[in-house]
Amino acid sequence: SPVSRVVYNGKRSGGPRSPGAGSEIFTPAHEENVRFIYEAWQCVERDLRSQMGNERGLVEEYVEKMPNPSLKAFKPVDLGDLKRRNTQDAKKS
Repeated sequence: SPVSRVVYNGKRSGGPRSPGAGSEIFTPAHEENVRFIYEAWQCVERDLRSQMGNERGLVEEYVEKMPNPSLKAFKPVDLGDLKRRNTQDAKKS
């Protein structure tokens, strides 16, 4: 079956932001990516809410029909734990 692709046709802003308190510069491409992910997540949440209203908590889990053999050893990363460790390491320095 054909693979569906999501395409974002939003407008880009004029240029990179000037550094703020965090002294980070966000390029137009970065801002577009953040906007795309935010809007896509809003659609997911809306779909989940509508499913929960109709079928009480029915959520589909995506499972590969033919898993990639090179990913057999993949172990999920706890991002919260990783962030805590990085924060603690930064405080030690």
